[in-house]
Amino acid sequence: MRAPAAAPLAPRRGAAPRVPRALRAHLGSLAGTGILAVLLWRLGTGALLDGLRRIDGPTLLAALGIGLVTTVFSAWRWVLVARALHIRLPLAPAVGDYYSALFLNAALPGGVLGDVHRAVRHGRDAGDLGRGVRAVVLERAAGQLALLGVGAVVLLTMPSPVRAGARQTAPLLGLAALGALAVGLALRMNRAPSHRGRALRAAFGEARRALLSRRDGPGVALSSLVVLAGHLTTFVLAARVAGSTASVAVLTPLAVLALLAMGLPLNVGGWGPREGVTVWAFGAAGLGADSGLGVAVVYGMLGLAAALPGAVVLVVRRRTPSGTAPGPVVPEGPEPHHAPAGTTRARRPAGEPSPSPTSAAPRTRRRTPRARPAVPCPFPPTPAKDAR
Repeated sequence: MRAPAAAPLAPRRGAAPRVPRALRAHLGSLAGTGILAVLLWRLGTGALLDGLRRIDGPTLLAALGIGLVTTVFSAWRWVLVARALHIRLPLAPAVGDYYSALFLNAALPGGVLGDVHRAVRHGRDAGDLGRGVRAVVLERAAGQLALLGVGAVVLLTMPSPVRAGARQTAPLLGLAALGALAVGLALRMNRAPSHRGRALRAAFGEARRALLSRRDGPGVALSSLVVLAGHLTTFVLAARVAGSTASVAVLTPLAVLALLAMGLPLNVGGWGPREGVTVWAFGAAGLGADSGLGVAVVYGMLGLAAALPGAVVLVVRRRTPSGTAPGPVVPEGPEPHHAPAGTTRARRPAGEPSPSPTSAAPRTRRRTPRARPAVPCPFPPTPAKDAR
């Protein structure tokens, strides 16, 4: 008899319900869409449309110029990090890959799919997918570290809506970081070496070699500062286009807050948290929430315009034939002995010399061994004796 099928296990009482995989994959996009919907519901579309109408040709050219500078320095940072990981990456292809990644980040949900495409493409071209992915991760981490360092200095020293709170929480955060470092060192000293520990030490070694070495560290730091300065300049330009007359000293902390919000993976092509934080920051600074929404929208459009060369790179690469590499060259030899059916062998004109044996490729033939003729013996046979 066949055993009865087991009944499905009932969920345990008190257990948290499992979130479907599709919902988890699009959770960030849904959150970004929700933020935008709330902002438009509360503030309306007047500031958004007004900001879009203010964008003109010179503004787009300025955004393209700033984007060119930031993209070239970002690609240079990527080249330095890849070199530290012993991966060869020329600057010109790196610029093209970075442009395409920026466009995909701005056009696709999540804001990181372009970097994923760049990491996979570079890893496959280099023959080491893991090392290529780590190079992109470390390059992006260098930019975020520069933003955190400069942002901490700006928010603690310049007037902003969060300066008082930042000054109060900075000592607590510093003590928490020191405590976590002390606990980590203690665990490292008292724990036996394991596979996970060796992998972690190898990862920290690569990060130190890529970001803090004497050969590549200064270039990585300089490029990160130039890229951050380009983003801050674009934010100030967006504020001027949107009609804000606040000084650069007032706009810089607000720009840092907006850039920090852009790092959250809860956006739709970069839209969502940036607009929410900018609206809150402008309102808290007394500049008006409507003005903050207009600045955020103009900044997003300028960033998209600066990434448009990436679309050109993707189109050109798609139209470029993939099989352009030359195949093996087959040397031309003499005609085969048996021509295919339905074909005739071309005759050589009269008076044309036949090709020399040295110019033709050697022909290998299989020869059948011939039977050798019997050679007569020169001596007469010896008569046999009678058997007795």
